[in-house]
Amino acid sequence: MPDPVESLRLKLVSQVRGVFHDASQGQTPTPPSDEALFERDTPIRQVHADIVGMMTGGVRALLLQMLHPHALQGVLDHSNFREDMHGRLRRTARFIAVTTFGHHEEAMKAIDRVNRIHAKVGGTLPDDSAYQATNPRTLAWVHVTEAQSFLAGYLRHVRPNMPGAEQDEYYRQFAVIARALGADPVPETRAEADAIFRELRHDLSASPAAREVAQLVLSQRPQGTPQAVQTMVTADAVAMLPDWARQMLRLQRPILTALPARAATWGMGRTLRWAFRQPTARP
Repeated sequence: MPDPVESLRLKLVSQVRGVFHDASQGQTPTPPSDEALFERDTPIRQVHADIVGMMTGGVRALLLQMLHPHALQGVLDHSNFREDMHGRLRRTARFIAVTTFGHHEEAMKAIDRVNRIHAKVGGTLPDDSAYQATNPRTLAWVHVTEAQSFLAGYLRHVRPNMPGAEQDEYYRQFAVIARALGADPVPETRAEADAIFRELRHDLSASPAAREVAQLVLSQRPQGTPQAVQTMVTADAVAMLPDWARQMLRLQRPILTALPARAATWGMGRTLRWAFRQPTARP
């Protein structure tokens, strides 16, 4: 007789995998490799293995990235995000998974693919100035927002007492991918990340387009994601934003829902970690 608890676990695993992998295209989870760019059980693999921290951190990073005029215009000009937000999120999640857990040759192939795509992305901003996706400073903003956000999600939901030395090591490891993508400057410590974040903040600007994309990010629910889960993740991501970023995007801090959302995402995270307890079942 089937074990009902195990059946529930497998169903949950299948639903979550459906959010990150397109089964219709034959996509399957990236198998962790002992010949990856990073060794097992090192900070980057610990941080990037936690589903909830990556989901909440990923939404936070997207919201911050849309405040950069170059990053925003690249999305507006060269992406079908309005029709395929889920696909865009899937591709980003898969890139992170392959470069973190996959064999180092597959990781470098994924980085080369992104570099080739970026080489074709460019255009004109509303002020008639040019932009290119290969701009090292723009790539630096994309990287630092992701690194800070993924780590913030992990600290918030998994390991708030993570030693500072391990947090710095996370930045050093993630810098390997950022430099291969052409980002500059790239932080290797928490202090450097904070300094670069403050410096690049001067490149940001609020706009109706940024606010429109932010609302799409917060409102579109990936196929297979329960509405309650989407609400928890987005509320938690908005709560983690700096006050000035919420003001630029005209987002309200979810004061009344922040604690319930955090408690709910914590509970959801515990459930998902139980469901994915098998070492080969990574997102």
